Amino acid sequence: MSITIIVLMVAGAIVLLARDLRLALPALFLNQLALALFVNQQDFVSPDLTVAGIALSTTAVVKVITALAVTAILSVTALTFSREYNVHDLDEFSLAELRRAARRAQLRRAITPQRLTDLVVPFWSLLLALVVSLALPRLYPIGEFEVDVVWYWLGLTGALVIVTAADLLKIGLGLLMLVSAIDVLYTALAPTVQVFPLTMLALLNIVLAVMVSYLSGLMYGRLKTLDLSELYRRL
Repeated sequence: MSITIIVLMVAGAIVLLARDLRLALPALFLNQLALALFVNQQDFVSPDLTVAGIALSTTAVVKVITALAVTAILSVTALTFSREYNVHDLDEFSLAELRRAARRAQLRRAITPQRLTDLVVPFWSLLLALVVSLALPRLYPIGEFEVDVVWYWLGLTGALVIVTAADLLKIGLGLLMLVSAIDVLYTALAPTVQVFPLTMLALLNIVLAVMVSYLSGLMYGRLKTLDLSELYRRL
């Protein structure tokens, strides 16, 4: 198994396990960058560009640009909804909501070291995804072994990120990984890789990031948090 696949899988594991977006977002970018390098190394993609003496394909370049755009959108969103507010500009209701959110965040930080059990489900989910990603390509091969491992891994970890997510932005990361799995499957199985479908998949990634950012803004504006448990409690 190539080093590119190992990096891709490690980055995906960090996205699944990390509770802090400061770890999850760089891991997502690393995951997407490793995916672009993996695709660039495959026989079904022909290099048609030369950058600094390195032969690259347009497909890989598009994936890198998309990864940069998506990571930037989600990073700005994460920073926007974690910034400090000027309390002098807030009314009494907003101040009460802000104080309540601050108390909740302080309590969460206080009990986090004692809640290692929160990692039990993601950890065992990660092991399950690893076993299935290595077993299914042998039992039900669709393409080459390494390609099958990559798209199975991306699809499974993306789904598990969504299932185990504690906040709205984390769900967005899982959705992006699912789209990446579809992207790899199409690129590997298409008789000829067409520009239009690749462009549509890239736009889908960006649209998903924008939608997650927008929904995060709505949720934070109403609840002063992106924590899904608070949303479920209100429902």
